[in-house]
Amino acid sequence: MARNGTNKGTPSAFAESGIKSVVADLKNEIAALYGSDQTPWVIGYSGGKDSTAALQLVWLALSDIPIEKRTKPVYVISTDTLVENPIVALWVSKSLSKMGEQAARQHLPLTAHRLTPRPENTFWVNLIGRGYPAPRPKFRWCTERLKIMPSTHFINSVVQKHGEAILVLGTRKAESAARARVMNRFEAKRVRERLSPNGGMPNSFVYTPLEDWTNDDVWMFLMQVANPWGFNNKDLLTMYQGATADGECPLVVDSSTPSCGDSRFGCWVCTLVEKDKSMQAMIQNDDEKSWMLPLLELRNELDPPKTADADRPLRDFRRMNGAVQLFNDRPIPGPYKQNVREDWLRKVLKAQRHIRDNGPEEVRDLELITLAELEEIRRIWVVEKHEIEDSLPSVYEAATGLPYPGGRIDDNLVMGAAEIDILRDLCGKDALHFQLTRELLSIEKRHKSMLRRAGLFEVVEQAFFRNFYDDEDDAIARARQHRDDLDDVQERVLEERSQIVQKPLDLAVGEDER
Repeated sequence: MARNGTNKGTPSAFAESGIKSVVADLKNEIAALYGSDQTPWVIGYSGGKDSTAALQLVWLALSDIPIEKRTKPVYVISTDTLVENPIVALWVSKSLSKMGEQAARQHLPLTAHRLTPRPENTFWVNLIGRGYPAPRPKFRWCTERLKIMPSTHFINSVVQKHGEAILVLGTRKAESAARARVMNRFEAKRVRERLSPNGGMPNSFVYTPLEDWTNDDVWMFLMQVANPWGFNNKDLLTMYQGATADGECPLVVDSSTPSCGDSRFGCWVCTLVEKDKSMQAMIQNDDEKSWMLPLLELRNELDPPKTADADRPLRDFRRMNGAVQLFNDRPIPGPYKQNVREDWLRKVLKAQRHIRDNGPEEVRDLELITLAELEEIRRIWVVEKHEIEDSLPSVYEAATGLPYPGGRIDDNLVMGAAEIDILRDLCGKDALHFQLTRELLSIEKRHKSMLRRAGLFEVVEQAFFRNFYDDEDDAIARARQHRDDLDDVQERVLEERSQIVQKPLDLAVGEDER
């Protein structure tokens, strides 16, 4: 659910002819557009007011079309990032289920689809598994993986099957000046009436029935026109009201009155905003939602103060590939350290346990992190990061008090706790020596059963490249020396080139003088 814009300076779409006339005209337009070809429709639904209003318009228009002419499929897609605000995620899940039931009962060619990112692309797999730092404006790794890729994959599958697709969205020009500019730019490129080209996806078009509506127009429509799949839109209003700081949705009497719903619903882990104001307001406005407090606290822990060194102690001095990269003569921090990743997992599982123990009945089975994600994190730790002690099951059991539900891992990939303890004792306080030895043992265990050991020398070389330093200070000193050596080489190359250029010039001058 996106942030809602204000209505200042934007006239109501209902001002001239009234809401009934505008809605009737839009229903006729939708019905005509639906019947004009065989291109399937894909409706984006987030559970927010704009996407609800757009879907409601399409649903009402389809209901007016004779059953025998409802031949073109309409797909309703909702992308669940798996880190959505739990209240909103429950709302959307129930709504999609209800849509499926009612569409079948009303003989509509509409199916609802909940999309999720692949396990290797989820938030926790990347943060806890790979050690990516919490997203920030200059490293916004989450949006593409969690939101764009699942919907793009679905729409591409529709295009491959049918040749084209029409994407129906609830976007509005009044949301923001930036949104208006984008919509106007694509509107100028329309080749069919009301259908804009989809800039990032060939053979697909975008239809925005609410493009000229204001925030208040949307609420007026939702409050005056009953939801056709059986949900009460007043419950949606209540959810927005609960996510507003003052807990009020005032009666709008003029353009100076703040409209209801100026809140942002999204991922509860989002660190790209300064604060999760909607979750904070939900907890503040309703004591029964205090069970969400651990989520807010964990989100705030993920978002360190906006200073250069805020999360440096949590992160490795090496980049993901083991290289030491300098910026302003200091190493750029790499992924989260092993103990930090284990700690994030522990905190997520404890928050999940708290919600299951203290939340209402509807969240007693809530999964903040799925088994598929846990198994992928475990694979990354053991196989890619060579953490062969296989600590994830023990972290899970300690945090939840339950046996780990995942399967056994290949014995050729792991080492027992007793052996790891002996290795730690032998290496003493030399963490890099421990990591190098552990990685070499991991490589040996993985390759000993292979008939062909292609690539063995390369992975051994990479292990030494990552871990051969004496310590962090030694790694930084080597990186600085490497940088200085490169600078010296570049200076010599430039000097030699200038001499090569200067020599013919000197010869030419000498010839002229003779």
